[in-house]
Amino acid sequence: MSLFIALFILAATPSMCQGQHENNCKVVPEDPYIEVGSDTEIVCQTSCVSGKVFWTLNGRRIDESQSSTVSSSHAVLTLRNFTHQRATLECWSANTQLVLGGTTIQTYLKPSNISCILDHEDQSEESSPDWFTCNWQHQVDPPQKINYTVLYESPKTGQAKICKSQRTNCRTTADKISFLDDMTITVRAEADTWKADSDPREFEPPHILKMIRPQLRVTPFSDHVFVVVYRSTSSEKCRCEVRYSKAADEGAPSVLRHKNLSEGNLGTDTIEKWDSCSNYTFSVRCALYNAPWSDWSENETVLTKLNKRDFKLRLWRKVAEPEGNGVRKVQAMWTEIPSTCQDTFTYKIKVTPYKEHMVGVDYTDALCDSSTCDVYVNQDAHRIQLTVLHNETLLVEDSVYVPTARESLPRVTDLQTSTLEGIILVSWKASVEPVTGYMIDWTHDGNQYYWKESNYTNTTLSDLDKQQPYNITVTPLFDDKTGHGTQALQICSRVGDPGNVTIQVQVVNAKSALVSWNVKSQEACSGVVVNYTVFYGTQKEPQLNVTVDGTKQFISLTNLNRDTEYSFLVTATAVTGTTTSREAFFKTKRFDPQLITAVGVCGSIVITLVLSLGVCCAVQWKKFKEKPVPNPAFSSLAVWPAPSHQEGTFPFQPFSNPSESVCDRVYTEETRQTPPSPLATGCDGNPACDQTGEYVDPDTGPAPVDPVEPVETQHLSSPDDSTALLLSENSPYRSQTSAENSASRSNKQCRHVPVKQTEKIAPVTVYITLDMLQQGQGR
Repeated sequence: MSLFIALFILAATPSMCQGQHENNCKVVPEDPYIEVGSDTEIVCQTSCVSGKVFWTLNGRRIDESQSSTVSSSHAVLTLRNFTHQRATLECWSANTQLVLGGTTIQTYLKPSNISCILDHEDQSEESSPDWFTCNWQHQVDPPQKINYTVLYESPKTGQAKICKSQRTNCRTTADKISFLDDMTITVRAEADTWKADSDPREFEPPHILKMIRPQLRVTPFSDHVFVVVYRSTSSEKCRCEVRYSKAADEGAPSVLRHKNLSEGNLGTDTIEKWDSCSNYTFSVRCALYNAPWSDWSENETVLTKLNKRDFKLRLWRKVAEPEGNGVRKVQAMWTEIPSTCQDTFTYKIKVTPYKEHMVGVDYTDALCDSSTCDVYVNQDAHRIQLTVLHNETLLVEDSVYVPTARESLPRVTDLQTSTLEGIILVSWKASVEPVTGYMIDWTHDGNQYYWKESNYTNTTLSDLDKQQPYNITVTPLFDDKTGHGTQALQICSRVGDPGNVTIQVQVVNAKSALVSWNVKSQEACSGVVVNYTVFYGTQKEPQLNVTVDGTKQFISLTNLNRDTEYSFLVTATAVTGTTTSREAFFKTKRFDPQLITAVGVCGSIVITLVLSLGVCCAVQWKKFKEKPVPNPAFSSLAVWPAPSHQEGTFPFQPFSNPSESVCDRVYTEETRQTPPSPLATGCDGNPACDQTGEYVDPDTGPAPVDPVEPVETQHLSSPDDSTALLLSENSPYRSQTSAENSASRSNKQCRHVPVKQTEKIAPVTVYITLDMLQQGQGR
C-alpha cells in the first residue's frame, strides 16, 4: 500500500502543479527492474479519458481481477510472483481501444549459493589461515556489468565491506576475519539500473577451515597393499579419501576408499582388491568434519606384487611325431607370469611314466627359464608335472597327460573354422565319450603357441596378429587324461590387400603400347585379385582407364598420339582392398617401326634386283666383248657327207653350243642349200657319232670296206695324230682322215648298220672353230 500511495502522489503532483483543467495519461513507474518472483504494482493515469481501462502483458489481456480503480484518474495493476525475464505492459482505454501508456518490466536475480573457505598459502606446514575466499552464483540475462561487494558481519565488528569483485568470487586476506566468532556473509550485486543483495549466510570458522593436503606412503605385499596417511593437524578428528587407479589405463575409473581418522597424525588403510604386477597410482585428501576437502596429495605410483589368487597356472603340451628311434619331442608350455612382475620365479619340469617300470628315457627334473620347455619321451604314456617356485617357496603346480602314439583315444570331428573382422570362429562336434572340456591351441609360426579351455563345442579366437595364417588344434579333455588332437585347415586371421604391383613397358609403337604387370606378395594372407585397372594419360589430356579381370596381366593401350609421353599405373583390386603400383612413363614413336621395317625390306629387295640385273648385263657385255674368233692354226678340216646320204650312220655330231648364238654357227655351202636332217642314233641310244658306217654304190656294187672313224670335236694335240693337208701345203687347216687311229680312239663298239646310198655325193668341206673343239673335249 505504501508503494501505491507513493505512486499516486508521484502521478498527482504534476496535475496539481499544472492546474485542474489539464488531462495527462501515462504508466508509472517507467521501465522498472524487479527481482524474479517478487510482487509489484503498476499505476495507469487515466485523466485523459473517461470510462474503464484494461491491461495487456506481451500482447495478451490480463484478468481484470488483478486491476483496481483507485479514482476516476488512476488504475492500479498488481503483479504477483513475476517471473518473466522481460515483458511489455500496456494500459488501454476500453471505450476508445487506444493505448494510454506502457512500460517494460525486466527482472534480475540476486546472488545465491554462497560458500566461503579459510585456506593456507603454504601446504607443507599447518598454521593460521592466510586467505579468505568466497564463491557464489549469479545469473544475469542479458549480460551486464555487475559490481559485487562481500559484506562481512560479526557480533563484535558489525557489518563491513571486506572484498569487491566483478566476478562471482572474491579473495582477501584472512586478517580481516575473526576466527573465534561466527560470521554472516552477504553478497551485493549492483548494476546501472538496479541493486540486489543475496540472502545472508552464516558460517562457523572451524567449518570453513581447509586443511593442508596430507601425505601418504604405499607399501605393496603379496596379498594386500598397505597405505599410511600423514596429516599435520592432530587435535581433531577428520575424514579422508584414498583414491587409486591403474597408471597405464587412463580411462580406468578411480576407486575411492573412505577412512575416518581419530585424533592423531597417522592413519592406515589396507587395500586387498587389485591386480597383480600392475602399476597403481595412489593419492589422498582429508577434511575436518563439515569442512571442505583439502587438496589431493601428490601421486605415488607403486608396482603391486604377484597375488597367488590371481594367478592360475595352466599347463599344456604339443607332441611331435616319433623319430627313428621312437623318441618323441614334447613341447611343454604354461600360463606365463606377467613380465612386469619383478620377483624371482623358478620353473621345474618333471616327466614321469604313466605306468611304473617303464624304461628307455632318463626321467630327471629339468629347470626352465621361460614359459616353454622341451622334453623327450618314448612311445609310452607319460605325465608332465610343472612346479613354480617363488623365492624358493612353492607357488603353484600343475600336470598334463601325454598319450601313447598308438593309444586309442576319442577325438573331435567336423572341425570348422571361419573369420569375421579379424576374429576366428571355431566349432566342432563333440566326441562320443563324455569329456570334462576341450583344449584349443593355435599358432601362426609353430614356435609361439596360445591356448584356451572351453566347455562348449565352439569358441572364438581374438587378439590375433593381422594377416597371419593360423594352425588350430582341438583336443578333448578327460578327468586325468587327454584325447588326440584334431587340426583344422590353415586359416588366415584376416585377408589383406593384394601384394605389391610392379609394372613394365614391353613394346611401344607410334599409336599403341603393350604394358604388363606382376603382383608379388610378401604376406601369406594377401587378397585374391578380382580385377586390374590401368590408368594412363598425358599431362594435357584427361586420364583414361581400362579394367581387365584378375587372370590377365598385360594389355595393349591403343589410339595413342604419336611422339607423346604417357604416364600409367596399375591398381589391383581384391575383395579386401586395393593396391596401386608406382607411376611409370613411356613415349610413343614418331613412325611405326613395322612400316620402317617393311620399307627397308622392300628397298633391300629392289636394290638386290637392280644389282643382280646389273651384274647379268655386265657379264653378258663382257662375253660379247670377249667372244673368241676362230684361230686357223687350231682348226681342222673334215669331210661331211651330203644331206641326202644321211640315212645311214652319220659320222659327225652336229655342233651345238647353248651359249652360242646363231651367228656363231659354221655353215657349209651344201648346208646352205639343203636343210640338214636329224642325226641317226646309235645302238645304245646315243648319237651315231660313236659308230662307223659302210657306203654301197648301187651301180658298182659294194666297195672295199674302208672304215671311217668319226671325227672327234676335241683339239688334236697328240703327235700320233696324222693329218693331211687337203688344200695347199701352206693351208692353216688340218685334215683328218677316217683311217687313222680308228682303233685307238674308238671308245665304244657296236654293230655297223649298213646304209644304202642311191647316189654318190661329193664330200663337203667343214670348218671347225676352236671353241667347238673345246666343248666336245669337255663332254
